[in-house]
Amino acid sequence: MKISEAKFAGSSTRVSMKPKRLLPEFAFIGRSNVGKSSLINMLCNNNKLAMTSSTPGKTKVVNHFLINDSWYLVDLPGYGYAKMNQKGREELSTVINDYILGSSELMMLFVLIDSRHDIGKIDRDFLARLGENGIPFAIIMTKCDKQGPNVLAAQLEKDKAILLEQWEELPPILCSSSKSGSGKNEILEYIESILNTQ
Repeated sequence: MKISEAKFAGSSTRVSMKPKRLLPEFAFIGRSNVGKSSLINMLCNNNKLAMTSSTPGKTKVVNHFLINDSWYLVDLPGYGYAKMNQKGREELSTVINDYILGSSELMMLFVLIDSRHDIGKIDRDFLARLGENGIPFAIIMTKCDKQGPNVLAAQLEKDKAILLEQWEELPPILCSSSKSGSGKNEILEYIESILNTQ
């Protein structure tokens, strides 16, 4: 699949407020500094589509982008942002949960995880909640260009072992780099394979 057109379709804080035109949705979420906006921009060939910032936690709403006039790429707020006060974290959690649990058009939730570190408890707890609620998800490891191939491979095997302590079966795991563009084709082909089964 090639993304030939990507345009902003609206922001919302509740499922009832999302774009009225119902199409398959593929959502992206991760901790606040995982490189989500950069990945979205890389996938869409548009460096200004999703808002990137050196300050994490900027996305506070659910942003829909209409892709090729046939499906939505959904940019969700990040989770686990430590510098936000309790009330702010609760409000963001409400926005995230309302979308994830309430959008019937959600085909796949891509959970972004930094490939340079062990999968943390916040990520594991989030994945567990997805499993408990039957939400289909895949993992995208970000920043895979930041270390050598041997170190990366060892880290991925370690992360898989951590996940297998909680899961009988691993979800799809894709590697990406917004800087080099690696993983772009694999992610888009995975989305296309899901669209083709609809």
